[in-house]
Amino acid sequence: AEGWDPRRAASFGERVLLPQLNWHDESRMVLCYQVARSGMTIGVGVDHSIETANPYESVTSTEDDIGKLAYRIEARQGVPIVVRKVVVYQTSRGVPASELNDRCRRTLDRVAEWGFAHYYARQREWLDEFWLNADVETGGQPGIQQAVRWCLFQLAQAAARSDGLGIPAKGVTGSGYEGHYFWDTEIYLVPFLIYTSPRVARNALRFRVNLLPQARERAAVMSQRGALFPWRTINGEEASAYYAAGTAQYHIDADVAFAFAKYRDLTGDTAFMYRDGAAVLVETARMWADLGFWRIEAGGARSFHIHGVTGPDEYTAVVNNNMFTNVMARANLRTAAALVREMRETDLEAYHRLVDDLQLAEDEVAEWDACADGMVVLFDETFGIHPQDEKFLTSELWDLENTPDDKRPLLLNYHPLVIYRFQVLKQADVVLGLFLQGDQFTPDEKRADFEYYDPITTGDSTLSGVVQSVIAAEVGYQEMAMQYFLSGLYVDLADLHSNARDGVHIASTGGVWNALVYGFGGLRDHHGRITFDPRLPQGWSHLTFPLQIRESRLRVHIEPGSVTFTVETDGPVELAVRGIPYVVVPGEPTVVPLADQGPRRASLTGSHPLVGLHREDGSVVQAVVPESHLQDGMVSED
Repeated sequence: AEGWDPRRAASFGERVLLPQLNWHDESRMVLCYQVARSGMTIGVGVDHSIETANPYESVTSTEDDIGKLAYRIEARQGVPIVVRKVVVYQTSRGVPASELNDRCRRTLDRVAEWGFAHYYARQREWLDEFWLNADVETGGQPGIQQAVRWCLFQLAQAAARSDGLGIPAKGVTGSGYEGHYFWDTEIYLVPFLIYTSPRVARNALRFRVNLLPQARERAAVMSQRGALFPWRTINGEEASAYYAAGTAQYHIDADVAFAFAKYRDLTGDTAFMYRDGAAVLVETARMWADLGFWRIEAGGARSFHIHGVTGPDEYTAVVNNNMFTNVMARANLRTAAALVREMRETDLEAYHRLVDDLQLAEDEVAEWDACADGMVVLFDETFGIHPQDEKFLTSELWDLENTPDDKRPLLLNYHPLVIYRFQVLKQADVVLGLFLQGDQFTPDEKRADFEYYDPITTGDSTLSGVVQSVIAAEVGYQEMAMQYFLSGLYVDLADLHSNARDGVHIASTGGVWNALVYGFGGLRDHHGRITFDPRLPQGWSHLTFPLQIRESRLRVHIEPGSVTFTVETDGPVELAVRGIPYVVVPGEPTVVPLADQGPRRASLTGSHPLVGLHREDGSVVQAVVPESHLQDGMVSED
């Protein structure tokens, strides 16, 4: 029998949609429902028309869960039959089913009046605009090009009508994860939306604004000040069944703050940030200042620590000073403090409203700066890397090279406690921190960290490969960057994780765009400063993509020997290529010669490079494969 998979949707023991109304006439039908627990209502209306010179008759009927229209036609050879079906949906948080019935019928009336061609033209116009702002060209790679556009289309479907309601992990493609929202949105989807559809990005962020009251309640439940966003949710309540791999991922607060800051830096939408985003940044900063604590070091120095958390890697849980969590929390604290000071200097009315609404004290802001400056970011001098957490390097390495394929993914073949005893990652953790906070680390540190963590990263999460691709490209492992990119590109098209039946991995499709633009395109945008260091893959004639930066659309065209920037709309764009600044003005493409596409190193192969070496305490680093006893009911989440 097939084992339990926590990534799949659970079955319900009761009806979710309660029938409220069914209606029909000669060609139309409407069914309306109310969601059992939330009280939300939904209606679906269907209209039919037939064009034929053949004699026919029709019968329409509706029941609670069925709407049927049957045509009986005396079909004659050579006489065409054209049947058109129009389907409309209406939903609301509080409108009764009777109103949705009326709305469905009015919408069907408009469709009948304006005709199919009208709506086709509107859809064509929307999609033309989407592709103008979002398409990524992979020159000379038709197969990759087709798959990339498939991923981009998935993003369009998932995000186009989010309207402040968030983007679930499977978008609208399946029931996997039961429609829940995760931190994936802010890290993998919002960057794409900021650069291609800023208005949609703002809608996605407004989802977190709408959940801020529940996040405050969640923080109180967890004995913290400020706000704590749930790791897995729909309505603001924590829906994770396993705290170690869910609730303990406090980093979601910093991920949300990161997305708000990136949106403001790249769009210049100060009004949204002052009106809505500031409260999110303040409340998340409060949470970090309260969650962490000060420790007095030898000699009297103070350092700020965060204990009892889980990073993005769910194969290591409830640890102290997780590197990713700490560097993201540090950025959250600094961004919040800087924003409050900015508001005080530039918009006193907004500042006083924020202070009054949140009872914000001056000493709080100073404390955030102090916490950020004192934040512990671990570094191991013996191995020259950033440990994932305080105890990570004391465990033995999991020998992934010699782990049988039938024991993958680990979460379905080993109990979590077995996995927790080893150095093994479900997905990029430290490496994700190197990407998102890349200006905080040197090139040598990034390379050393990548070389250490890559051999023990399973990729059991679909979120991992695209991040590994970005950093692999940056530090010179170009073939590995391509391999990881392809693993993300085809995760659903080739069903690489054997769960495409549950829906498309929307975050992975967003990650594909990240790998193309940040990885091969070499884009970095720390604090809103646009820089490029391209890594065009061998065999590609070019890589071309648009970026919406404030009011300007910048088109980037990378070839083996140059990168060309063209401003297609509005004003000039300031950027840098490998440290040299440029100002790109409309009507004057800027061509920058490239001597190369960055360093190219041989791919990492074989056993972990540190096997057999000695730790600081003198012990020898070993790599082992634990015995597996397959068990149904593993507790973990993808």
